[in-house]
Amino acid sequence: MTNRRAAERADIVLGEDWDRPQSGVESELRAARSRRSLIALNSSPLARKIILFNLMAIMALGILFFWLNPVRDSLVVQRERALASEAQLMSDIFEANLPASAPANLVTRDGIDPENVLSRIGVPDGMEVFVYAADGVPVTSTQDIARGGARPVRGLGPQQQETLLITDALVSIYSAFSNVLGNNVAIEPTENEPEAHATLVAAAMEGATVLRSGANTSGQFYAAATPIEGAGGIVGAIVVTTAAGEIDQLVRVELEQLLQMFVVALLVSIVLSLVLASTIANPLADLSAAAELGRDKNARKMSPNRVRIPDLTGRPDEIGRLSGALRGMVAALYDRIDSNEQFAADVSHEIKNPLASLRSAVGTLEFAKTDEQRKRLIDVIEHDVHRLDRLVSDISNASRLDSELVKEEEEEFNLVTTLDNLSQYHAEEAAKQGIEFITDLPDDPIMIAGLEGRLAQVFVNLLSNAISFCEEGDAVRLWTRRRENRVLVVVEDTGPGIPEEALTKVFNRFYSERPANQFGNNSGLGLAISKQIVEAHGGVIWAENIRPTEADVASEPLGARFVVGLPI
Repeated sequence: MTNRRAAERADIVLGEDWDRPQSGVESELRAARSRRSLIALNSSPLARKIILFNLMAIMALGILFFWLNPVRDSLVVQRERALASEAQLMSDIFEANLPASAPANLVTRDGIDPENVLSRIGVPDGMEVFVYAADGVPVTSTQDIARGGARPVRGLGPQQQETLLITDALVSIYSAFSNVLGNNVAIEPTENEPEAHATLVAAAMEGATVLRSGANTSGQFYAAATPIEGAGGIVGAIVVTTAAGEIDQLVRVELEQLLQMFVVALLVSIVLSLVLASTIANPLADLSAAAELGRDKNARKMSPNRVRIPDLTGRPDEIGRLSGALRGMVAALYDRIDSNEQFAADVSHEIKNPLASLRSAVGTLEFAKTDEQRKRLIDVIEHDVHRLDRLVSDISNASRLDSELVKEEEEEFNLVTTLDNLSQYHAEEAAKQGIEFITDLPDDPIMIAGLEGRLAQVFVNLLSNAISFCEEGDAVRLWTRRRENRVLVVVEDTGPGIPEEALTKVFNRFYSERPANQFGNNSGLGLAISKQIVEAHGGVIWAENIRPTEADVASEPLGARFVVGLPI
């Protein structure tokens, strides 16, 4: 920290300033922060909105996914394709066992033994195969014969997963939700198996593989029927059915996995939302609380302790910028308050001097015995009245300056033209006093943006001061030069110069370094007002003495120089 004294005056929390004694406002802020948990949902509408919107997004995604139910649709399509392929493969096996040239009959077992062929096909558990003749008469099925059984597949085990109780509850909720939305289309149970197969066989006799879904008391099943073609044409059909509820069980397994992932994602979203809300809502709550604790609960009086804004400028986001802006605003506000308090104290001090002189002159006037004494006292009274009038006018102008600088609109103007017009008037005034007035202005225009009237007030004040400090035979010089992105306006005189100890004081309010014969003719606000105007335009102003090259710094100056730098 480079300027700790300034921070102490502004009473703003900066870095190591936290080790200072706690104020009442800071104590309340720390107490409120200690009572707050990770995030206070009851007192933070912003935190509730962050969490709610994050949860709404993931909930909408989950509901949309489960409602569309792509897992079930995909499993159904895959199972139907596999079932059709299995039915066609079994039909090919039966066709391979038919006589090549002689006709065959599945009912009379002429040319083929359906039971023998079907028993040699390894039908997996849960699947049923039915063989029908061309006229739809049942021939045989896996329910009537001993099943050969499918060969075991090594490395492929049954899919068994333990599910959490909460997952079972979510599955039940999902099932109820799906039924309400009507997403799961209920399939009417078939009256009886023969009638259902008769419909499939009749369609398969047309020479195509037919798929159908149905339901019974055990659940939903899928069936595929395909024709058996011999040498003389279609001799029969095979109907392959899945176990009832097989797809429902697979869908349930997938659904449980999805619900588990959904629960994990929901919990992660809640935790992340809490962390995000705490990093946003808590700092904002601290900033707002720090601003609000400057007043009492009823806002009837201001707290005697100054507002102390927490330092969050280390955050590389908008909250850090907001903290810096608030701290800057508070610091500027307290600087203005301190300045106004100091200004009021200076005004009261400056007004007391002429008032004391007036009171003394008025009190002495009644004791004056001669006209000459009365005339001198009246001159003193008149001088003090003029001094008070000038002082009040300058104080009024200085107090209104800030608001007027904000209200007035800046315009672009030619600085050279303005300085040339001012120099013509002051050249005449200087000539009346036998003072040489020199101008050195460029021919090319210098365009700047600002308040022309206010800047002219600065240059008038500098030129008037320079002339007032000169005597007959002295000289005043006004010159300006352009330097890259700025312009310098310099006012020089060959007067007595400025005491070294006063170079930094001449811009203070009510400070005046005048000869004795000019006492009371100036309020000491001119240079202070000039500095305020120049700085409001983003410029700088300073004073220095003119000395010959390589001269001793303790030697008498050759005059004074005031420099105004303005941005272009």
